[in-house]
Amino acid sequence: MKKTNKTNAMRILDSLNIEYDYMEYSVDDGKIDGISVADKVGEKREMVFKTLVTVGSDKELYVFVIPVEFELDLKKAAKASSQKSIQMLPLKELTKNTGYVHGGCSPIGMKKLFKTFIDETATLNEKMIVSAGQVGLQVKLEPQAVAKCVEAEFVDLI
Repeated sequence: MKKTNKTNAMRILDSLNIEYDYMEYSVDDGKIDGISVADKVGEKREMVFKTLVTVGSDKELYVFVIPVEFELDLKKAAKASSQKSIQMLPLKELTKNTGYVHGGCSPIGMKKLFKTFIDETATLNEKMIVSAGQVGLQVKLEPQAVAKCVEAEFVDLI
């Protein structure tokens, strides 16, 4: 595998001495949805997770990390974050708030540490795969390591 430039997420993992593997995939076909990414990196879809940024009824941002084959249950997300309601952050506000772009949003290394929740199914696998913070790059690591990096809780979100 060729040497890649480290992303902010990878530098944070290195600084915390957290072991991870990285995987690159082609974006030439324009397919950057989670299922396409799982297929491109040759991993089981239940191991690959997407990072969703939301806005709570208190106007604060909340991050939810769920398996790519599923949709976030907004009622469960609201309950987990103790909010009356949760809605997706408008795409045009993603980069401004997180420093990441759509398709390259990692739960690790956002501009600010937002309250983060990981779907409990992540703990069923030894490893999970999340964006490395750049379209075309994923990191594979233990679910507890992701949780440690972002002070996340494991909850039912799907």
